[in-house]
Amino acid sequence: MTNLFIDTDIIIDFLTDRNPYSREAAIIFTLIDQKKLKGYASSLTFSNLYYVLRKIEPHKKVLAKLDSISKMLTVLNVREQNIRDAIESGFPDFEDSIQYFCALDCKRVEVIITRNTKDYKNSNLPVMTPGDFLKSFVS
Repeated sequence: MTNLFIDTDIIIDFLTDRNPYSREAAIIFTLIDQKKLKGYASSLTFSNLYYVLRKIEPHKKVLAKLDSISKMLTVLNVREQNIRDAIESGFPDFEDSIQYFCALDCKRVEVIITRNTKDYKNSNLPVMTPGDFLKSFVS
């Protein structure tokens, strides 16, 4: 089974049906739900999701969505060392650098799924868009 770290943008695409990206995100989450893939996200993702989703939906609806996603994914803690590594990393996007070091710290994560591949150009893990991953995925 392939272990994927799902970046926040992909989860937002899925939860908000953000076109044209939601279709590929939905396929990935369907494969996770079918236990053909294992999904991971950082604890930071959930505060980011709440912040974005709360602008467009009521509090209770957002919490219900976060609860649903938290049951599909393994939530990884962001450790102090992840923050220190992110600060020193030189990544162009600080939030993505935290996500990266959290994923790298996990050891089970095999690939990062994001639409912001340019922000992960110095990654030691493979980084793929949902579409590229799905093209290469064999169930």
